[in-house]
Amino acid sequence: MFFRQLATREATLSYLFGCGSCNVAIAVDPVLGDEQWFIDEAAKQNVKITHIIDTHVHADHYSGGRALAEKTGGLYCLHEANAGRVSFPFEPLKDGQRIEVGNVYVDVLHTPGHTPDSICLLVTDKRRAPSGENASPWFVVTGDTLFVGAVGRPDLAGKEKEMAGQIYDSLHGKLLTLPDEVEIYAGHVAGSVCGAGISGKPSSTMGFEKRWNPMLSLSREAFIAELSGNIPPRPAEMERMVQANLGKA
Repeated sequence: MFFRQLATREATLSYLFGCGSCNVAIAVDPVLGDEQWFIDEAAKQNVKITHIIDTHVHADHYSGGRALAEKTGGLYCLHEANAGRVSFPFEPLKDGQRIEVGNVYVDVLHTPGHTPDSICLLVTDKRRAPSGENASPWFVVTGDTLFVGAVGRPDLAGKEKEMAGQIYDSLHGKLLTLPDEVEIYAGHVAGSVCGAGISGKPSSTMGFEKRWNPMLSLSREAFIAELSGNIPPRPAEMERMVQANLGKA
């Protein structure tokens, strides 16, 4: 398995990973203008990008997902909740769906809260188990649901307390059940307005976050109060970016 992380604009982190021996790869959360980086990295690994996944419809930057799909022939993927919401065709992803790319498989986790369509991607390399079966997950790409040291903001849909409760449920129902050794790769580092108190460190583990992330030890009531009461300023040009990412601008 190969793995690349790209630090790009708006303190955003993008990803390219897959199976080098089977020559296939997945791109996650590409930013508009970075398409050539993905193409060049794929060429270095001699892989074809088969899937381009946005973990949600972004509000803080322009997505390069559709542009990269057009350039590579890969499937552009979003959570199925976006059916009828966006003005372009896409490959709908469902909670619990598995995407296989050679010896790597990706399990889709629907984790609403930051946005209704937010997903996380749980990644497993079958070659890390002696038999190739029952391999443990290696890492999870958490988008804007869980950051290093923080969690995603809940107000972008205009229902702060309701969405904060959804984030709590997504965290405790989907992510905090994962083994402590699972690595975390989020959608942003410090400098992003998508969460308050995000660390500058580009990765973590579930075990470290369970112990040290201040939001993860709170009761549901306290979590909602803290998250809905500590919201950063909205992203600049947010409405324009959302409309563009929906294909309506």
